[in-house]
Amino acid sequence: MLDLLSRYDVLGAFWLTVQLAVLSAIGALLLGTVVAVLRVSPVRVLQLIGTGYVNIFRNTPLTLLMVFSLLGATYILGLSLSGDIASNVFRWAVVMLSVYHAAFVCEALRSGVNTVPIGQAEAARAIGLTFGQSMRSVILPQAFRAAIAPLGSTLIALIKNTTVAAVIGAGDAAGLMSEIVENETGTTSVFLVFAIGFVILTLPLGLLFTSLSRRLAVRR
Repeated sequence: MLDLLSRYDVLGAFWLTVQLAVLSAIGALLLGTVVAVLRVSPVRVLQLIGTGYVNIFRNTPLTLLMVFSLLGATYILGLSLSGDIASNVFRWAVVMLSVYHAAFVCEALRSGVNTVPIGQAEAARAIGLTFGQSMRSVILPQAFRAAIAPLGSTLIALIKNTTVAAVIGAGDAAGLMSEIVENETGTTSVFLVFAIGFVILTLPLGLLFTSLSRRLAVRR
């Protein structure tokens, strides 16, 4: 096993997985927040747009989105995000992971919004704040605090779902593991190495978000 690890860049593959997870998490958080605002908007059309987004992407397999990004968007529609093949694959993986998990971020935030007493929204309107101002200054800060635990679960799921990017040739940890298994024999222990690697990535995050959810819980 040590010989295999010396011949393959395992740390580099995990580093690519970390980059993929971080960039996708930022994209999912930003997009998911926008969709959550649409879902709780007083404008019916915006509510329908937010609801439609969540229903579509929560019920679409991530593997299908990944395959569409390469075969459909890149080769059929000609929508390339980079002239370099590896960079194009990586960027499409970030986009699809962000778009997919934004639906789950939205629902986590919406659950947080539902924990905010309605009287606070009414008080914000009473002092003349618009919907956008009340969401930014009153509702969302409390919603984020209440949604720490589900947001943490979504982030951990995102990290594990980076393995799906291997289906379009991303050189992350899952892609390297597939390459090793395909090219070598007697690689059963390699599965253990990569499993431990993902545990190292996700376990501390689980403990961190559990601690934060207790410390930042809104006292009623």
